[in-house]
Amino acid sequence: MQKLLIRGNRQLTGSISVSGSKNATLPILAASILSNKVKLSNIPLVKDIFTMMELLKFIGIKIKIEKNKRVIVLKNTNQEIKTLAPYRLVKTMRAGVLVLGPLLTKYKKAKVSLPGGCAIGTRPVDLHLFALTKLGAKIKIKNGYIIAHAKQGLIGTKIKFPSISVGATENALLAAFGAKGKTILLNCAIEPEILDLISFLKKLGSTIKVSGRKITIMKNSSFIEKINHKVIFDRIEAGTYLVAGALTGKKVVINRIDPKILVCEIKVLKRMGIKIEKTKNSISIFKNKNLKSINISTKPYPSFPTDLQAQLMVLMTQAKGISKIKENIFENRFMHVPELNRMGAKIYTSGNLSYIEGPQNLNGAEVMATDLRASVSLVLAGLIANNYTIINRVYHLDRGYEDLEKKLRKCKAKISRIF
Repeated sequence: MQKLLIRGNRQLTGSISVSGSKNATLPILAASILSNKVKLSNIPLVKDIFTMMELLKFIGIKIKIEKNKRVIVLKNTNQEIKTLAPYRLVKTMRAGVLVLGPLLTKYKKAKVSLPGGCAIGTRPVDLHLFALTKLGAKIKIKNGYIIAHAKQGLIGTKIKFPSISVGATENALLAAFGAKGKTILLNCAIEPEILDLISFLKKLGSTIKVSGRKITIMKNSSFIEKINHKVIFDRIEAGTYLVAGALTGKKVVINRIDPKILVCEIKVLKRMGIKIEKTKNSISIFKNKNLKSINISTKPYPSFPTDLQAQLMVLMTQAKGISKIKENIFENRFMHVPELNRMGAKIYTSGNLSYIEGPQNLNGAEVMATDLRASVSLVLAGLIANNYTIINRVYHLDRGYEDLEKKLRKCKAKISRIF
């Protein structure tokens, strides 16, 4: 099994180009079921994307990928389409459940395995099924599968989500694309990745309006046969490298981004005393030896993202005083804490609260990744730790970070993959 070996306590300097967003690409790939031909660019070459492509191929979508150009062309000829998403292709990737909405709205039936993914909580699909049922689907769960039918087609209606859910908002949008009449979604997630999906669906022929957390979708009579779409940058990858620069950087420049999407993340880093310079499509970040402790809470966009909580925690170990993180999204997202404590951090957890005492010198150790974002937090810790750090289970990293070692080595990090 592959591992990462990191020689720590080195200053980073250089530039990093951010890849396309995994979390934007996955629902757009699912949306290709609704189209005839789609050309997607700025695709990140990560494990979850290849898993979703395998799922779409199984369903019957023809796919051609140009890896060197980060381009995928998808064709749906509507011949030999399977309305099934099997367990073997959904078990490792939660986004597999996103084919449920488009299959149901286009082919009036779907059988989709209950999803897998990171071990950071139950993350039930209740809200997905709640929205689809409101649109007129008949749904049951049997033998680990969601079995859905809409013999007369889906019908637009008003849906208010009991709580904000990114995945449920995406599935509802995909299902509403083919529903009769008007659909109004209330209390929606409005992450940039969802707005990118909306941009894609508009190109496909849908009329969609966004007002705060309200989204209105009208089924159009027109349908665009072929569309091109460039996926937005990965804001979580960008945030991860911003933290890396704040931890170790003489000067690290993060390129191919839009700083306007990272307003909250930038504010948090500035509160800690980090110097930041912005241009239209880049951010330069500089290390500060005198970091300030802060308190943050994870919340849906535009607040601080849960997907950057573990990375920020590493930065907090270097701040003077006691910092606090309140995790409001997932109930089991402090699994990285014992591993960071093995490296010399002083972090205490109580329920959904973590208290981080700093500054602490971290020391290299052999540690184990438990999920995608936890794994990259251990990489960040390894970069500032004394001596060598070995990270096990790096397949978690491969699900969401493209060329991580290559990008960090370009900034003079000593990091390599070992077997």
